[in-house]
Amino acid sequence: MKTNRFNLIRWGAIALIVASVILLVFQLIQFSKLRAGFPAGTTIGGIAVGGLEQEEAANRVRQAYTTSIDLVYKDQHIHAKPSQIGFDIDVESMVAAADQQRVELPFWSSFWAYLWNKTPESKETPLVATIDENRLRLYLMDEIASRYDEIPESSQPVAGTINFQYGKPGSVMDVEKSLPVVERAMKSPSDRVAQLIINEVDPPRPSLQNLEILIKQILDQAQFDGLTEVYILDLENREEINFAYEAGQDYDPGIVFTAASTIKIPIMVATFNALDEPTPQGAVNLIEQMIELSENPPGDTLMETYLDPTLGPLVVTEDLQDLGLENTFMAGEFYTGAPLLQRFLTPANQRLDYDTDPDEYNQTTTSDMGMLLDDIYQCAQTGGGSFAAVFPGKLSQSECQSMITYLNQNKIAQLLQAGLPDGTQFAHKHGWTTDYTTGVIRSMIDAGIVFSPGGNYVIVTAMYQPTQLIWDIANVLFARISQATYNYFNIPS
Repeated sequence: MKTNRFNLIRWGAIALIVASVILLVFQLIQFSKLRAGFPAGTTIGGIAVGGLEQEEAANRVRQAYTTSIDLVYKDQHIHAKPSQIGFDIDVESMVAAADQQRVELPFWSSFWAYLWNKTPESKETPLVATIDENRLRLYLMDEIASRYDEIPESSQPVAGTINFQYGKPGSVMDVEKSLPVVERAMKSPSDRVAQLIINEVDPPRPSLQNLEILIKQILDQAQFDGLTEVYILDLENREEINFAYEAGQDYDPGIVFTAASTIKIPIMVATFNALDEPTPQGAVNLIEQMIELSENPPGDTLMETYLDPTLGPLVVTEDLQDLGLENTFMAGEFYTGAPLLQRFLTPANQRLDYDTDPDEYNQTTTSDMGMLLDDIYQCAQTGGGSFAAVFPGKLSQSECQSMITYLNQNKIAQLLQAGLPDGTQFAHKHGWTTDYTTGVIRSMIDAGIVFSPGGNYVIVTAMYQPTQLIWDIANVLFARISQATYNYFNIPS
């Protein structure tokens, strides 16, 4: 009886062993089949390929990355094949790298984990692809931007007025900023949409030449028979115009004019150049009287006290020449009977095509005075510019800012200032010449820096009429030229 029980147990044990061996062999066969493919959790370029063999995995990855990219331009959808826009994926090397990871897994430890239903550690093979950025850039420009961009239309002057008509805004793709957006979409297996970067663009200003035409139309409509020369500098983009015009005829710009009280701007610059900071209060008081009140004696006192007792005007002229302003000079003081210290010959006063009968004591051109104002502006903004190069360590940023402040206090509500909206900062100096025997005005000049919401600019305008420059007519023309220029920089939308 005991023997039979022992045999039963033995045969049962043998049966269990045989069954275990059979089960083990079965599991080995199953595991071997699974091992022929990629383990669960394996990704190639972000695509799950667990359980797939190499060819199947390659097809799945290739299919994911060759799907068209949806390029979205506002509400337009453009489908593009990645291969057409510079994308080249290396599926073979990625599959090979993933397969190398697979074969490097220890067989028996992996089998043991398999038996215990343990999820294998995820194995990720990164995307291997190249993008021809130049090809993609050309596609975006030639196939999309050229077709869908709405180019803004420039604002235009309104004929017969001092106004400008606001142009048509546009939509323009920012190609450089769109490049990485498209590249991310091409490298993503799931998010294949690229929202292109589109900029809404305001209509550009017309060219400064359009402003020149408009100003000439203003002069023609007024039937003004005198000479007008205008210099305008856009202080943001550094574009400028300078033209001389008389009764429908153009002259080369750079005609000499009597500087009159605008010569006080160089006197102020020379004074600051000669003095160390802090500026003596006596000099400050004289500068304020000379600029704000346009008085002549303070100018003479400044030159005598702080430049040279007898040769102050020549010190002013020397500073101007150092700055390259060869057509502007001061040859004597303001007071009646002041001696002429030197006769100056300049390119402007030696011209034979036009003669404004300039004062031999002080002369300038619109461009010279405009460039000097630009020097003050650049120094006030950054402390650099021509002043820093020509007079190193002499004229500080704060001193140049003070010059702007003094010029801004010259409020006359006439000439160029009359054409500006109330409250507009206008740092300027004006002047005119009067025949002391007849009281007749023959030339006028106004030069300043306008600070406006649409951009800061320098404007210098000079007029001359050999017989008589009638104040009311000239004053209105100065104002209209100024207003047209302000409208150019501040076109209403």
